Amino acid sequence: MAAAQKKNMKKYLAVFLGTEAAMKRFEKLPLKTRRELEEKGMQAWGQWVKKNSKSIVDLGAPLGTTKHVDRKGTRNASNQLAAYTVVQASSHAAAAKLFKNHPHFMIFPGDSVEIMECLPVPL
Repeated sequence: MAAAQKKNMKKYLAVFLGTEAAMKRFEKLPLKTRRELEEKGMQAWGQWVKKNSKSIVDLGAPLGTTKHVDRKGTRNASNQLAAYTVVQASSHAAAAKLFKNHPHFMIFPGDSVEIMECLPVPL
């Protein structure tokens, strides 16, 4: 990619969401079926990474348990965040297009992927 093109690229944070209900439905499947879906999903995810490697800035990772921190202190919390990835693209629409038919929701029990622009920090 030309230097001028790279300079015009913006970064986008993609967060993978999954509901507790979707995970419970997945867990009700026979163990053999779950294992087959997990294997198929990981292969498809690897293919997605290979196909989009030039756009991936940070492959990210699955997300673990959540702690909520505010003025009152720290407590355990829950949300639908399952994983994240950072990509670069020429536009928000182009970034979103990278995730069309993603294995997160096509094979795994994930529900969706939300993509938001990483804005510059105003210093």
